[in-house]
Amino acid sequence: MNLIGYIKDYLPFYRRNLIVAIPVVLSQLGQGVVILADSIMVGSLGTNELAAASFANAIILVGYLFVLGISFGATPVIGKHYSGGKHREAAVLFQNSILLDMLILLIVGAGLYVTSFYLDRMGQDTAVCELAAPYYRWLLYSLPPLFLFQSFKQFMEGIGDTKYAMMITLFSDALNIVLNYLLIFGKLGFPEMGMVGAGVATFLARLTMPILYLCVFFMRPSLMRYFYFFRVKVFSLSRLKNLGSIGIPIGFQMLIESVTFSLSAVMVGWFGAASLSSHQVAMNLSSITFMMVSGISSATTIRVSHQLGSHDYVSMQKAGFASMHLCSCFNFVCALLFILFRYQIPLAFSSDPEVVELSATLLIMAALYQIADGLQVVTLGALRGMSDVKAPMRVAVFCYLVVNLPVGYLLGVVLEMGAVGIWIGFIVGLNLAAVLLIRRFIKTSSKIMADNR
Repeated sequence: MNLIGYIKDYLPFYRRNLIVAIPVVLSQLGQGVVILADSIMVGSLGTNELAAASFANAIILVGYLFVLGISFGATPVIGKHYSGGKHREAAVLFQNSILLDMLILLIVGAGLYVTSFYLDRMGQDTAVCELAAPYYRWLLYSLPPLFLFQSFKQFMEGIGDTKYAMMITLFSDALNIVLNYLLIFGKLGFPEMGMVGAGVATFLARLTMPILYLCVFFMRPSLMRYFYFFRVKVFSLSRLKNLGSIGIPIGFQMLIESVTFSLSAVMVGWFGAASLSSHQVAMNLSSITFMMVSGISSATTIRVSHQLGSHDYVSMQKAGFASMHLCSCFNFVCALLFILFRYQIPLAFSSDPEVVELSATLLIMAALYQIADGLQVVTLGALRGMSDVKAPMRVAVFCYLVVNLPVGYLLGVVLEMGAVGIWIGFIVGLNLAAVLLIRRFIKTSSKIMADNR
């Protein structure tokens, strides 16, 4: 088959994947814009403030992504039951997923809270730690409402609906930016709270998210019927184990990746506030592309799980490959933009010449792993749709802990290349992860097709 024929064969899959993905991508983009707005507004307060925000977010991210990964386990399980017409069981799994998410968050949140008292023991500047601690705690307080919303979101993605999460997320993001402006700078009679204001704004915006989702359910009888199936007696250890068997490996895979990025941020902080600020600038831009591709990844999980549930195994594999094509094109464009505007972008965050110069260099580093980063996250979504989650966890252990961190430490600290050396570790680790995960997807999907031929 020639290239034109190949593309024509995949056009229906691009279309279907995008229909599901676009609302998720837009909501992820909204979250990325909030992170950018946070950094720009906090960065205007000074280099130490920007470094403190980077440090606090890096630590919170470890626990956040672990719980987030566990919540992801509900989508493919619910999706397979929903596509098979088992709506009552989908509702029961929804109920149990809320309990699982809240229990895991309670444990992880306690650990994060204790960590807030030891931020000054991680090798950062004293001034940075003093600024980071109160901001960090407000981010922590915002996690319970955020994960209640996340439980609703993963259920809705399981039944193939992504538009409500998009609308709620975009509203919350807009509210967050407005509250940032009012509370950081003390506008329209609000108190001037500086960095703490950014944390309070995040808490208030996230508090609205589960409330709005409850309103959606109450207003839509087709959704409210799932609440009618809720019963105390259907809380089940076996169902919690079923959800956990999918979610916990995803959580550990995301934990390993987040630990890698967080420890890298800590190592960058050893070189001073300017290096950490530059790291935050480049990481913010890279995070936006990652979050948008994560939207395609979530859509891929939905599409693959639905095709698996309806026993259309050829379409299942093609849905995965179609998302890989889409994300490669998107991330290639983003990489070019990072390189072309590497000196203009940092000026939105800081006027410090040292920060701008190093940020420009780190944006080139980010460009070099864009396609690999997109491919690995989308392939993870495809594997989750097939409930293949343990092998990706092992890939994460190898690529991030055995390769990425040691390479970054060797080049950045031992060979004194600084932040640039640590970012080369990202390039090596993410490219290797992409290759191994794509191989795993081909092997797993081909085996399912062969077993059911």
